[in-house]
Amino acid sequence: MLEEKSCGAVVFTLINGQRHYVIVRQLDGHHGFPKGHVEGEETELMTAGREIKEETGLEPEFIKGFRYVDEYLLPHNNNIKKQVVYFLAEYSQQKLVPQAAEISQIELLPYNAAYKRLEFPGIRAVLQLAERYLQRKAPN
Repeated sequence: MLEEKSCGAVVFTLINGQRHYVIVRQLDGHHGFPKGHVEGEETELMTAGREIKEETGLEPEFIKGFRYVDEYLLPHNNNIKKQVVYFLAEYSQQKLVPQAAEISQIELLPYNAAYKRLEFPGIRAVLQLAERYLQRKAPN
């Protein structure tokens, strides 16, 4: 079995005190978070940062302590196991700029709308875990 590895992040910003998540629509029509393949000797965080910048134009700050791995067989080729490492990152006062070669749309959605937009259980789980992590970290 062949293996592929990508890295990305659940990226969010605060709007009027409420978290809004960056949801990208890939050219194939599926929604998710900015991510892409590891290149050369990149670390996971380097890959995630590069891919976020390439796909959205953002340079967010990574939040320490969150790392989630989603693994699945590619739907069009069950002989390839895909591993996607997700981090958590926040940005403020930056402009979203979709990369037309890979992304057809970027949306900035509050949690419930973002959750509904995501089609696959694995990517929904990533969002749920990120939201719970942020809720635990929030000052009371």
